[in-house]
Amino acid sequence: MTTEPQAPSTARMIDYWLGGTRHHPIDVAAATAFEGAYGPCAAIFRSLRAFSGRAARYLAAEGVDQFLVFGAGIPAQGSVHETVPDARVLYTDVDPEIVAAGRELLGDRPGVAYVPGDAADPRGIDAAALDRALPDHATRPVGLIFLGLAAFLDDATLAHALDEMYDLVPAGSRLAFDFDAMELAAYPEALAMMGPGFHMREPADFGRLLGRWQVTADGIVPVAQWRPDGTPEQVPDAFWGGVAVK
Repeated sequence: MTTEPQAPSTARMIDYWLGGTRHHPIDVAAATAFEGAYGPCAAIFRSLRAFSGRAARYLAAEGVDQFLVFGAGIPAQGSVHETVPDARVLYTDVDPEIVAAGRELLGDRPGVAYVPGDAADPRGIDAAALDRALPDHATRPVGLIFLGLAAFLDDATLAHALDEMYDLVPAGSRLAFDFDAMELAAYPEALAMMGPGFHMREPADFGRLLGRWQVTADGIVPVAQWRPDGTPEQVPDAFWGGVAVK
């Protein structure tokens, strides 16, 4: 990432909110503009990243030692390979610039790879790359990480993607998921910034889209309240999520 991008990136904006270094002035400007319409976002995204970490550790405790991450963004600040360092991890993202940045950041770290991949088309991930990164993905449970993406998929596309994810992995696999709840409905200016392709959902509505996936007894809850380490973070309930099992 040696040249200045022409447009902001959600992944780089999140990197900025998480205190990373892989963002540009255009991303900071977009993040600042959004905060002007909504309010501070850093704590909310730290809470979401903490949920990702707790979910990954939970999956690891359940015997999962290989992870496929959709819409991975910048793999830093507590990403999966940092949270469960003994696991094999394949990161994917639809943005080629983000994939390149992720590869640069990861270097030749063993057991971790980053390839292009569209969460809306899970079976479109290059089969050879999947085999190289996760050689046991067809025979042993996989942890699927699907965070920060549901809001950008309409109901039909999301339901299809989740169904394809189910068919992609063997029995015993787990899916860590989140979605944008109705928080931004109270902030019309911020909601307008997200554009017409942004989808907020009620928990029951998202639950129906999971199809054959079975949500654990923890349920679908605000991410700060999912198996918290001590007192949950005091943040708006912008993101809800949980873990489901095949």
